[in-house]
Amino acid sequence: MLIAIDTSTSNASLAVVKDGEVLAELSWRSSLNHSVELLPSLENLLRQAKCDIADVQAIVVARGPGSYNGLRVGLSTAKGLAFGLGKPLVGISTLEAMAYAWAATGLPVCAMLSAGRGEVAVACYQMANGRWATLEEEKITTISAVCEGTKSCTVFCGELGAEMTKEIAERLGELAVLPSPAARLRRAAYLAELGQVRITRGEVDSMVLEPHYLRRPPITPKKCR
Repeated sequence: MLIAIDTSTSNASLAVVKDGEVLAELSWRSSLNHSVELLPSLENLLRQAKCDIADVQAIVVARGPGSYNGLRVGLSTAKGLAFGLGKPLVGISTLEAMAYAWAATGLPVCAMLSAGRGEVAVACYQMANGRWATLEEEKITTISAVCEGTKSCTVFCGELGAEMTKEIAERLGELAVLPSPAARLRRAAYLAELGQVRITRGEVDSMVLEPHYLRRPPITPKKCR
């Protein structure tokens, strides 16, 4: 049984998955109250799944990009559970987990998150010949640059605001497949599926796993007197 934890943004998600079957899943708007809401939500989810924490075989966690506070809470909770239970820990890209929901389309999938300052965190993936592959690595860029580089029909997913969606549609027209907001909701079950693939390959992470921010935290340097 796997527990998947995603606190990358204000939209949080948890899933309990056993033998590829989703036993219970919860997605909610946390408004960055992850430190208060995460463990009670997980406890409730395990109760709904009729599972005990001792049944867990691995912990899968979204490693970012995303919000600094959200990612720290998710990673620290996942590492604490993995260490306490003596079970494997696997970190998965938040962007990859979002894109994986659209793998079956066979189209290139471009996952986006707002990075502030008019920029986005973006990465592109595609399922081709039964293989899930990265087309473009995670980076910080602009929607304009993403659109300029899009030459074929592509699914755009992630936390796309109304203005972002409008710009993509206007620039790309029929080249852009834009799922509805409900369909773009980030789900921890996809995180669990990707984590299971890595676990099967023996690719697990150590307790030094760190959040992947793409951009350094905006911490003001200490003033010298």
